[in-house]
Amino acid sequence: MPYGRVGASVTLEWEGESADERAAARAAKERAELVDQTRGEPLSIGNEFSEIRVSRVETRNGARLLVESPRSGQWMALCPLELEALTWQNTATFSAMIGNPYGPLVAEDEASEADNHLASGS
Repeated sequence: MPYGRVGASVTLEWEGESADERAAARAAKERAELVDQTRGEPLSIGNEFSEIRVSRVETRNGARLLVESPRSGQWMALCPLELEALTWQNTATFSAMIGNPYGPLVAEDEASEADNHLASGS
């Protein structure tokens, strides 16, 4: 005999669900604001593995390159220095990024420590 009532609905929730919802709403709002500031036509490039769309957007802190993955919904806005930093990398860096999709190369606690180190000037 099955447990529970027939026809009863079950709501599944996870720890941090409301925080995830708030973060997703903030990200969607931020992306929409960036898209509203697009200058020129977006450029799309792709191959059998990936498709990417880039757009120049104007922010109060200057121009950024909005990089979007239509397939995954992931996006980021990069400033000129962040874009230049890509040119400082070797192919091993990109191989590591591709080998760990959707994950950071540097753990969050290490990144926070590095940010604190830079902010303190030490």
